[in-house]
Amino acid sequence: MFAVSSVVAEDEPSAVAEVAAVASPLSHDIEDLKKTALELNRDLLILEEELLFPANTQIMVFLSLDTGAFFQLDAVKLHIDDKLVASHLYTPRQNDALSRGGIQRLFVGNLKTGEHELTAYFTGIGPDKREYKRGATLLIDKDDDPKMLELRIKDASANMQPEFDFKEWQL
Repeated sequence: MFAVSSVVAEDEPSAVAEVAAVASPLSHDIEDLKKTALELNRDLLILEEELLFPANTQIMVFLSLDTGAFFQLDAVKLHIDDKLVASHLYTPRQNDALSRGGIQRLFVGNLKTGEHELTAYFTGIGPDKREYKRGATLLIDKDDDPKMLELRIKDASANMQPEFDFKEWQL
């Protein structure tokens, strides 16, 4: 009996070495497959974004708040050609982030080439802690390039009122 166990014990290192030799190329193959799958997934996500939002029809609208001493934002609604495309309700934390320089991506979508009307409606608390509703409108001429617009809420210290306007970003 002792002889059999000593033979098995002597053969174990070579068996382990054989298993390790077989497992090593297999683990490399698995790692290569994982890497290929991740690259394929990334490429598919990029392709999906390009298909959903082609550059020649793409429009992005961002929202920013400058200081916010005269206006506390509660909600915003964005209409393009009299169709509601985005709306958002704001929490105190989101207002705080916007007033500290944050910018929110409000809308990403597609527009056909031509003239379009963008209208944003703002609801919040204005001067004297009273409900405040205002709107801003912009006519844009969409061409084959992507459009990036910023909805800006700024304080006008001259009349102690908030101002609402659009700014087009240059690409």
